[in-house]
Amino acid sequence: MRAWTASFRGGMQKAVPLGTGFASIANTLAIVLALAPLQAKGEEVLSPAAQRGLVIVRTNCSRCHAVGKVGDSPLPVAPPFRTLHERYPVDDLQEPLAEGIVTGHPTMPEFRFDPGQVGDIIAYLKSLER
Repeated sequence: MRAWTASFRGGMQKAVPLGTGFASIANTLAIVLALAPLQAKGEEVLSPAAQRGLVIVRTNCSRCHAVGKVGDSPLPVAPPFRTLHERYPVDDLQEPLAEGIVTGHPTMPEFRFDPGQVGDIIAYLKSLER
């Protein structure tokens, strides 16, 4: 540990170790600075529901659709999920996801999800709107 010189009355100087107080403050500051980039990116962190929704759409939909914030859909006619909110409110997908999405596209498989999965998928789709 480095000692600092402190002057006392009468011109005497004494080496005074700064002790654990300074070290503690320095360590806390280092931790805060190290975590700062994570806090700045905190807006990108998904809620638990949205994380589960991401797993569901990656598993079931990513073969044809772009399910992330960037990238093209593997199947060009399949809209990227990040653009769905531009077409209609994603909350409107709750019923079709639960009852089975049927489209005019003959190669789209019919999916049915339980209510918990529907909520997770909607949470993920809403996260793409930001």
